[in-house]
This record gives sequence, C-alpha cells and structure tokens, in this order.
Amino acid sequence: MYTIEKITVLTGAERYGDKDADIGWLLTDSRSLRFPEATLFFAIKTERNDGGRYLSGLYRSGVRNFVVEKLPENHATTYPDSNFLLVGSTLKALQRLAERHRENFHIPVVGITGSNGKTVVKEWLYQLLMPTRVVTRSPRSYNSQIGVPLSVWLLDDRTEIGLFEAGISMPGEMPSLGRMIRPTIGVITNIGPAHQENFATKDEKCREKMSLFSDAEVVFYNAEDETIRNNISALKCKTVPFSPYEGDMPFIDRASKENAGACAAVAAYLGMTAEQIAEGMKKIEPVAMRLEVKQGQHGCILINDSYNSDINSLDIALDFMQRRHDLSQPDNPMNAAPKLSRTLILSDIYQSGMPAEALYREVSKLARERGVRKFIGIGEEISSKKDMIDIGEKRFFNTTEEFLASETLSGLRDEIILIKGARRFSFDRITERLEQKVHETILEVNLNAVVENLNHFRSFLHPDTKIACMIKADGYGSGAVEVAKTLQDHRVDYLAVAVADEGVTLRKAGITGNIMIMNPETTAFKAMFDHALEPEVYSFRLLEELIAAARKEGIAGYPVHIKLDTGMHRLGFNPREDMPRLIERLKHQVALTPRSVFSHFVGADSDDFDSFSEMQFNLFDEASRRLQEAFPHKILRHIDNSAGIEHFPERQLDMCRLGIGLYGVDSRDNRILNNVCTLKTTILQMRHVPKGETVGYSRRGVLSRDSVIAAIPIGYADGLNRRLGRGRGYCLVNGMRAPYVGNICMDVAMIDVTGIDCHEGDTVEIFGDHLPVTVLSDALETIPYEVLTGISNRVKRVYFQD
Repeated sequence: MYTIEKITVLTGAERYGDKDADIGWLLTDSRSLRFPEATLFFAIKTERNDGGRYLSGLYRSGVRNFVVEKLPENHATTYPDSNFLLVGSTLKALQRLAERHRENFHIPVVGITGSNGKTVVKEWLYQLLMPTRVVTRSPRSYNSQIGVPLSVWLLDDRTEIGLFEAGISMPGEMPSLGRMIRPTIGVITNIGPAHQENFATKDEKCREKMSLFSDAEVVFYNAEDETIRNNISALKCKTVPFSPYEGDMPFIDRASKENAGACAAVAAYLGMTAEQIAEGMKKIEPVAMRLEVKQGQHGCILINDSYNSDINSLDIALDFMQRRHDLSQPDNPMNAAPKLSRTLILSDIYQSGMPAEALYREVSKLARERGVRKFIGIGEEISSKKDMIDIGEKRFFNTTEEFLASETLSGLRDEIILIKGARRFSFDRITERLEQKVHETILEVNLNAVVENLNHFRSFLHPDTKIACMIKADGYGSGAVEVAKTLQDHRVDYLAVAVADEGVTLRKAGITGNIMIMNPETTAFKAMFDHALEPEVYSFRLLEELIAAARKEGIAGYPVHIKLDTGMHRLGFNPREDMPRLIERLKHQVALTPRSVFSHFVGADSDDFDSFSEMQFNLFDEASRRLQEAFPHKILRHIDNSAGIEHFPERQLDMCRLGIGLYGVDSRDNRILNNVCTLKTTILQMRHVPKGETVGYSRRGVLSRDSVIAAIPIGYADGLNRRLGRGRGYCLVNGMRAPYVGNICMDVAMIDVTGIDCHEGDTVEIFGDHLPVTVLSDALETIPYEVLTGISNRVKRVYFQD
C-alpha cells in the first residue's frame, strides 16, 4: 500500500483534496472495479476514449482517488471527500508510478520480448520455478503500455523473482516498458512478421525490441533466428544463445521446443540443476491462452479456466465473469432474461507465497467483491480453510471425484459458473459434466480474433471516425450475442442487424449500445420503439409509416438512418430526384430525426470498379451534404464498407461499416486476416472398404482403390454444402487432407482417410485456422459470407476469449 501523499510525490502530480487514503489497487478500466476505497483511478485518454467520462460513475461506486489531466468542473462540490491528482499525462503518470515501485525490488527480474512465444515462455518458466520460488508474473498477456505498469504493480515483499512480458507494435514504444520492467535477465524469442508494417525493416524491429535490455546483466536469444543473430552484438551485456530443448517433454512441435529451450537456459542461470530442469520439463503443461465460454445444462453459462490456479489469474477470471454477467443482466427493463447467480468453483492454490489463512481470506474478498453468491472449494487445503471464505452459500470437497458424485453438482441451476483450478484437479471433467451436450459438431469462435480484426480496420481510421459493426445473420453465423458483447466491451459506436427480432435478442442479452436495423418491417415498429432500435429508411412509403407509428406511440425525435441508392439499385432514395421532397418531409414533422445518411459501394473490393466507385461517392457526397445543410444537428455520413475502409480511406467521412472483415476475411483479396470461426467435428466410425465398392446414397462414391472411410457427424442440415461431396471438397484430419466421398447426407458425411494416422474420436477440421473458409467458398464458386451464414443453429458455438 502507498499513501496518496506518497503517490502524489512519486508521480509529480498537483494534488487537489486533502483526504487521507491508502492505495492498493490501480484502475484504468472502470468495468474492473473491485475495492473502491483503496483504488486509484487513472483517467487515461486514448484516440477513441476518455477515462474522464467515467469519473461520476466511479464516484457513485465509492472511488475517491483519481489521476486526471483536467479537473472536472466544481470538483470540490461535485466530488466531495475526493483527491484529484492533476498531471500532464495520466498514462505517463501510471508508468512513472510503476517505475518508482520497481525501484524498491532488488531481485532477479526476467523481461521477455519477441514476436511469438512470450506468454508461453513466461508461463512455462513460472511452472519450472514456482515449486521452490515465489514468482510474480504478468497476468496473461499484459504486455502493453498499460498492461506492463499494472503487472509491475503486483510486485510485493514476498516476490523472489519477477517475470514480465513486453510487447510493442510501433517504434519508440519499448523504452517506457524497459524503464518499468528494468529486467536483470532478458529473453528474446524470435522476430516474426507481426506489426512489420510499422517498421522499415525486420532489423529495425529487432533492435527496438532489444532496447528492453539496455541495463540487463544477461540476455538469452534464439540462436536459430537469423535476424536476432545479426543484431545481438548491439547489446553491451553478456549474451547467451539458446537452442531447442531436446529432452523429454510433452510437446514435440518446433515452436514448443524453442520456447522450452529459452526456459531451460533461464532456469539454469537462476540456479536450477539440470536434474530439476529435466524433471520439471516432463511436467510442463499447456498454457491456457483463452477463457472458454460455453452453454451449460439447466440454464447455466460456464466460464472454463481449468488450467491454472493462482491469485492473480483468479482476479482476472473473476473480472471476466463479472463483465459477462453484467452484460447479460443489466438493470434494464428491456431485459427479460432470468437473472443468473454467480458461482465460483475453485481448487487449492499452490505456491502463492502467502500463509494459507491470508491467501483464502484474499480469495474470499476477491470473490465477494465480484458478486459471487455461491462458492465451491475443492481440495484438502481449501477445505481446511473454509472458515476463511466469507460467502453465504459455500460447499467444500476434498477431491474432484467427491464433487462429481455430490448433489451439489446436479443442483446447479440458472448460474454463471467460473470453473478455475490447478490442472492436477482435472476440472475439465467438471466442465464436461456441466456442458450442454447436443451435437458432436461445434463451431469455435475466437473472440480475440474479432477484436484483432476490429483493431486492424480501426488502424485505417481517423481517431474521430466512428465505426458500425455488422452482426446480422447471427453475427455472420458466429453468434451475434457473444460477438456483440465483445464489441460493446471494445466500445464500437453502432451495431447493425438485419431485422428487429435480431435487435430485440441483443437487448435481452444486455446490449445497451446503439443498434441499427437495416431491414425494418412495418409489423416490428413497436418492438423497435420499445427496445430503442434505430431503423434505416429507404422509401417514402416506409418513412410515412414510421412517422405515423411514432406519432401513435407519442414519440418525438426518434433516430433513423437515411439510405441513398447511388448505384447498387437495391434499396434507397434517389439522391438527386428524391432529395428535395425528402428534406421537405423530414423538416415538417417532429416524430423522426435523421441520425445518419449512408449508401453502399458496389465494387470497393475491386480496382476494376474504381471509376464507378468515384461516381457513387460524388453522388453521395453531394446529396448527403444537402441533407446536412437542411438540419442544425450533426448527421453522420457513411459509405465505406470493409473493403472501402482499406481501399478508400479518404472516403471514411464520419463513420464506416465493418462487415465480413470483422470475421477475418479481407474482401479485397480473399485472404484471411485473423481467423474467427473454426468448424470442427469428430470421427464417429472407420471402416475398410475394398476397391470398386460405393459409398453413400445413389452409389455416387465409387472407390478406385482399397480405402479407409470415416463417417463424421456433419451434413447439409448443419451447413456442410452438398456440392462439396464426391471429391469436390476436403476437410483436415490430423493436418492431412481427407476428401469427401460420395454424396453428403443430411446429418453425416463420409471422408477418405486412407494413409492418414487417425482413430475414431479424432478431431476433423471442416474449416478454420488450418483450412481457410475461403477454400470452401472457392470450391463452391461462392463467397465466404454464404459458407459462414449457412452454419446451422443446431451446431453448438463455443467461444474463446483471452
């Protein structure tokens, strides 16, 4: 804990307020508030958000200490009993505080950088060291300009070794991270293509990353990375190459061996014997890079984090549960969903460096602050400390087997359940028991990739350009609700769906942001009004009906979005012929207010249509300006779609609409950006079928050789297009191509796995990380949209989130 007086001095702030306060928690995201009385909030201003917007809400929640760049008006009367620390930059103040905190610790600190493998190296090194040392490490992937200071703040008197990641995407970012981490030991894993667009050469990027180690004692580097080898001599400290680990370990891929080689080298430097390292490497466990959100039985939602159990990762997982719960259950009259109670299932926590009683008191405090109403502890230690858990409903079991056999498990109903435990407790069995099992075919949706794609397209936009994300057709097949929650978390300006029913579903799931209805139906006007859904208007008939409906409901100034037809010839007002009448009608009524005006590019995805696109833009520009001139309020103008954002950044205007690009497909060249959806199934049965026999209906799959045929539980009712049958398409089995044999059936398809090392129960990838959806769409002579939106609702969706 630091006093507010001490923090004022350390940050060089000008203090307004004289209240005593002890600060134990730093906050940059208002949604992650836990202990308001001991929290210091940094109102960080970014290109797209301003932390100052959240001061009043945090004050109402009990926060009394704030770091700001501008004092709020009448702060002494509006925020009595508060302290405001005024600084030139809240981000720099946060970083400066982390720098001063780091100076208190004279211990080995490992700084890890590189393009790939940072988190794996950090977590595996933690696994090697934690049986004998108290280690503080970055939570998950907290390696940014904001994540690093929050990580360094976790150092305390118990810490014997620090492990921190440092990630950069632009030149000039590493020095600030280096001043906070101040590594005594460095690791650089590799130099890959990530963020290369921001650096002139790979050598420049490598030297920028290595600047983290300007004051290190020793740096371990990947001896097989040519770029690192060519630049390592720039470092003044001792440098030691590491090679892939060749000892016994559970992973055999090249990347894992390289990561393990780094860990072994650092562990040896820190005093571990060769025997200790070898024994530890045999027990290395996979790094859980994501939290799984799954639909459970009996109305439950499961958050699976059954990979590790420590106090810092528990805090982050509880924060994730709270956010998902708050989105699902807002205090909102439009929400008709049943309220879910919060439940935590937790195992013993090992190697915390804290006395057991203090540890589980802290666990109890974290869980209680996050609104946990039911606590289930599993393990002999946590059971022996059950009196430390101050939560009303609590149950304890010595083993996972005891819990699986208990009535407590079968009694879970309408709860959001965080399942978190050390791997040795095999909590994956709990998840399997609680999970809703409907189908052996699943669509995995990587919500991290959604965010990465969002940020990719945002990088083309000016800071003040708004963005509307298309989540119609159930989020292009990926599941609109979870995608919408993620986008709302990342503060997109608008969500857009096709029809009102889709918007109502989002509202009932807790989505509170702006929602645009692209195809409003007259029968759904009341639903739109009741749920604050904003319709597009494309004709005078629709306009008149909306005006009449709004008047009937006693509504005035309801926001609508005016659509102009500049060449698509699908829907929209004529931008030349209709504008005078449209402006006149809008001005002489008060029921509706134009919130935006927009049109669609016909061919932004192809250079061949650039002259037509220019004609469209000029037509839209002229008409939209005429509309704006007729009204005193700001009317948003937007015409760029996913392809237009990249191809016509000068035409982004006030807002852009992001569609297929959000889901990982670049419509300009059909390449995959960050893959979002992976469709998987399993092998049900395998059989040997001799040459000349046929497979499937109508005897269309004639075998030209003795073959091994596998049946998989996916068919055209699941969205697997029948035209892929008879060898026109293929899937992947253990990384190998397996063509479809014969006609694809409604619920089952047959594939040829001759020569592939596989067994019944093995996973089959229909499309995803290793088989791009564009391969299927090309084979079908269609577009990826059709493949993605064609995945049936009976296919279970599983969501992943860091």
